[in-house]
Amino acid sequence: MINTAIRHSVTDYGKWKSVYDTFLPTTAGAKYARVNRSVEDPNTVTVVAGFDTLELAKTFLNNPTLKAKMTEAGVVGSPRIEINEEVESI
Repeated sequence: MINTAIRHSVTDYGKWKSVYDTFLPTTAGAKYARVNRSVEDPNTVTVVAGFDTLELAKTFLNNPTLKAKMTEAGVVGSPRIEINEEVESI
C-alpha cells in the first residue's frame, strides 16, 4: 500500500471541508482517506490516503484539479506532501 500525507494550513476548516468533499482522494482511486486536524491548531489539516500503486498516488497528487481545489478551499502556503510505502501494519 502506498500512503500519501498532505499537510497544510487553511483559512477556515469548515470552508476547506466543504470543498474537500467535492474532490475526495477515493474518487481518484484511493482505498481510504482520513482527515486529521492538529490539536494545537484546528486550521492545520493532514489528509492521509492509501493507494494500491505509486502510479495511482502520483496521478492524484499531480492532478491539476487538486491544486485548483486547494486554492478554492483556502489552503495557505505550500502543502507538505509525503509519499510512503507501508511495510508493516500491526
